[in-house]
Amino acid sequence: MLALAQKVFGSANQRLVKSFYKIVEQINSLEPEIQKLSDQMLSDKTKEFKEQLKGGKTLDDLLIEAFAVVREASKRSLGMRHFDVQLIGGIALHHGMIAEMKTGEGKTLVATLATYLNSLTGKGVHVVTVNDYLAKRDSEWMRRLYDALDLSVGCITHNMTDEERRVVYSKDIVYSTNNELGFDYLRDNMKFSRNDVVQRGFNYAIVDEVDSILIDEARTPLIISGPVSEDNKIYTKIDKIITKLQSSDYELDEKNRSALLTEDGISKAEELLKTHNLIAADSSLYDTGNIIITHYIDQALRAHKLFTVDKDYIIKNGKVVIIDEFTGRMMESRRYSDGLHQALEAKEGLEVQNESQTLASITFQNYFRLYKKLAGMTGTAATESAEFWDIYKLKVMQIPTNAPVKRKDLDDEIYCTEEEKYNAVVKFIIECHNRYQPVLVGTTSIEKSEKLSRLLTENSLKHSVLNARYHEQEAHIIAQAGMSGKITIATNMAGRGTDIQLGGNAKMLAKIELKNPNQDQEIIQKVEKDKEIAINAGGLCVIGTERHESRRIDNQLRGRSGRQGDPGLSKFFLSLEDDLLRIFGSDKIKIFLKKLGLKKDEAIHHPWINSALEKAQRKVESKNFDVRKSLLKFDDVINEQRKVIFKRRNDILNTEDNDISLVYKNINYFIVNKIILDKYCDEESYESITDEISRIYRLKLNFSEFDLDKDSILDYVNGEVDKLFCKKEQLFNQYRDDLWNTVVKQIMIMTLDHLWREHLLALENLKHSVNLRAIGQKDPLNEFKKEAFIMLQRMLNEWQELILHRLVRFNIKDEQQYIDQKFSKINDFPYTSRNDKCPCGSGKKYKHCHG
Repeated sequence: MLALAQKVFGSANQRLVKSFYKIVEQINSLEPEIQKLSDQMLSDKTKEFKEQLKGGKTLDDLLIEAFAVVREASKRSLGMRHFDVQLIGGIALHHGMIAEMKTGEGKTLVATLATYLNSLTGKGVHVVTVNDYLAKRDSEWMRRLYDALDLSVGCITHNMTDEERRVVYSKDIVYSTNNELGFDYLRDNMKFSRNDVVQRGFNYAIVDEVDSILIDEARTPLIISGPVSEDNKIYTKIDKIITKLQSSDYELDEKNRSALLTEDGISKAEELLKTHNLIAADSSLYDTGNIIITHYIDQALRAHKLFTVDKDYIIKNGKVVIIDEFTGRMMESRRYSDGLHQALEAKEGLEVQNESQTLASITFQNYFRLYKKLAGMTGTAATESAEFWDIYKLKVMQIPTNAPVKRKDLDDEIYCTEEEKYNAVVKFIIECHNRYQPVLVGTTSIEKSEKLSRLLTENSLKHSVLNARYHEQEAHIIAQAGMSGKITIATNMAGRGTDIQLGGNAKMLAKIELKNPNQDQEIIQKVEKDKEIAINAGGLCVIGTERHESRRIDNQLRGRSGRQGDPGLSKFFLSLEDDLLRIFGSDKIKIFLKKLGLKKDEAIHHPWINSALEKAQRKVESKNFDVRKSLLKFDDVINEQRKVIFKRRNDILNTEDNDISLVYKNINYFIVNKIILDKYCDEESYESITDEISRIYRLKLNFSEFDLDKDSILDYVNGEVDKLFCKKEQLFNQYRDDLWNTVVKQIMIMTLDHLWREHLLALENLKHSVNLRAIGQKDPLNEFKKEAFIMLQRMLNEWQELILHRLVRFNIKDEQQYIDQKFSKINDFPYTSRNDKCPCGSGKKYKHCHG
């Protein structure tokens, strides 16, 4: 029935495309009129649009004319005129959708349409990319267009100071990576002055490679951490014990990446631990006091048995560097949490770095949900459309290609062993190479890319390798990957951001070979001739050496071929030893293949196998979605608390005069009402109140002359505390006006930050412990919500009491000299980054000196 309805009325996507084409026709109708405008008149349109917005018009009202203006400005400044399908993509982005566009369809140019329109509000637009190279490239490339329309544009990069960041964030359009934006948000919420904050709000963001950022990276939160002082030798000692375990001593769950000791393994580990004096001779590994040792054992097991060098991580400059499983890039700023990174360092015989404590954290899900409007672009989003809608309320729209796709997608070939598979891959590469067809071979790890590289070398086939080891050569390698007869091996191609053009990329080749940004005529002619040879050979041939857990990653690799109507070819080679088939493939596939009795070097390729593999991938995608959704539910609880803390922190920063009386009156009310249950109190209650007030304020109260009710006692206590803080305020302010308020503000914020860090650690521990309550038929999430709320209330009460405790004991010593020093620390260098050298000339980092 559904199929019949779609045949008659078209799918929902087709109907949406049709409705957007009507808007495109209106944009096209304005083209003759817009073409008549001078460059200055075209630039003045921006001011005119802004005035219309002030007059009551909406962005939707301006869309048609604004898009026509952008297209004309692009034609003049960049030499590129937006295709009609690109206008459709721009409309989708403006309406807060994900525009799924094939590789080579010009997503960077598409983004300029919605970026320009939404920047007219003056509230800023963020264009988010996956790496610094793309952010810098796209901002510089599109700057000519934005300059022509009188808009300011900037780019946030890793090495910027806070002052430089603040300037860029004030511009109309900001290009940046998701990491830089997220970390700036966290750092802003750790600042001690409103003037130090760099970001100015979350109006509208367009996320390029949206599936990579909002799906793949969503499992790993952004964390700002500080070192924890501890003995790191324990990791090395535990590592020696793990190396002595046999395969029968542990059980591996590769699906969930977990490892557990068997009964025999527990006994063996206990004996080894006792021998090394790591646990008491009369204790068990699972005694309460040995829980932390159990944790070390579990992480060391995972490091040895589930994490592989050159696949999950590489060793670079004596450090363990994580490799992103989706993009194949190094993630030098990231570390595995919970002691796993230390376990890997011990395994590789490297110096074990200190574990760290979380100072601030946020997931990308919760960061990007801060924006009033969010949109995204990618070549592959449809397979994850349910997750995009469920988590972000983002609808995926598939944008038609400008030219029909001519790529041929051949059925997969499946072999019994990995060796047979690689032999077939090499044979297929030789066939393509002999007809001068460019070849891109996708692998899932550095180890496998280098294995294939050795096989090609043995067969005297010249080739290039693009993986985490050689990522600096990425632009050079990709620029040549479309040349006729060229062979390129690459790990996962997600987020590479550079099209593979048949014949090669003339502009990039001119930069690389001639060190000249201008296109050289000789290179252009050479590229055109080479393109013709490559087209006649069948276009770019993409070869997959393994299926990924996610169909999306396979589609990203496949999508590198057949850009802008070019011919192309794609084919995947698999073996029964591949991870997907070995771990997740259904038994039916394996039984079916074994029944066929495949001979050595014989393959099967059948549409039914493709369908079965897709089902296996869907299962994994669904499982991964459930994991991400579960993590998000827990993080949503933490995020609500994060909002409470960050709001309170910002309120303190934004308030000129923080009234401390509200804090101590609340604490005093709590003390008196906790001790006095009735209206009147006895002598014992007086003593208890006196003790509590003395503990917090160092005040001696005299109740000997009073026979007071509860309200009168509270008034008396508040009056005495009032006098105490009035005296302190007068004392501080005699040295400098408003000094007391400055001290109050600093202590309130520093105390809140300290307790929030401790609270985050407690929440992390709670998250691990509540899962065990499922055994008692209790929902872990509900248990987490209840206990987390109680913990937050307790923390906020402790915060108020600790503020008072510290303010009472905060005294002026060495008078003027001390005050000058205090103000120097607070005010002298407000725009210095924490890791920069201190401007005072001490040679120390700012955070260890005046920071």
